[in-house]
Amino acid sequence: MHRDIERVLISQQQIARRVAELAALITADHTPPKQEGPIELTIVPVLTGAMIFCADLIRQIPMAMQIGMMTVSSYPGRSVSTQGAQVVAQQLADLRGRHVLLLDDILDSGQTIRLVTSVLRERGAASVRTCVLLRKDRPAARDVPVDYVGFDIPDVFVVGYGLDFDNYYRNLPDIVTLNGRVTEGRA
Repeated sequence: MHRDIERVLISQQQIARRVAELAALITADHTPPKQEGPIELTIVPVLTGAMIFCADLIRQIPMAMQIGMMTVSSYPGRSVSTQGAQVVAQQLADLRGRHVLLLDDILDSGQTIRLVTSVLRERGAASVRTCVLLRKDRPAARDVPVDYVGFDIPDVFVVGYGLDFDNYYRNLPDIVTLNGRVTEGRA
């Protein structure tokens, strides 16, 4: 697997530091003034790509929360460009009146964020904030408003830390690019 890596784009140490910073920002934004009651927060990661990001992030948010899940398919099989976002499955409790934090691994076309945000609002969420680990440097991604961004990256195909190619490489601790022989199907 390591022979398939072209280069490390973001190291596991950089990821850990940024996840801690994001957790602090999210906690501050979701901590009500003393006279108000607690915020009812629901975290909704987009699976499967955001599962590792979600696990690391929520362990650093010191507040009560619920977790829902949505599975969205955008890059089926060996595809290295989005094929359009589709909700494949969802496991969501009652969201009426709750504040929702949507977590996604990568923002490239904006289709997933738009689709899932719409579903969450239709389910009655009081508010929906968005957090992406990675935002690609492309017009479609820059045109989608997000509340929290981990890293802005070049417009390259990346894997690791939950992101995959043909459902492999999610377990890499760093975010990396793959060499061409892998993505061109000659691995």
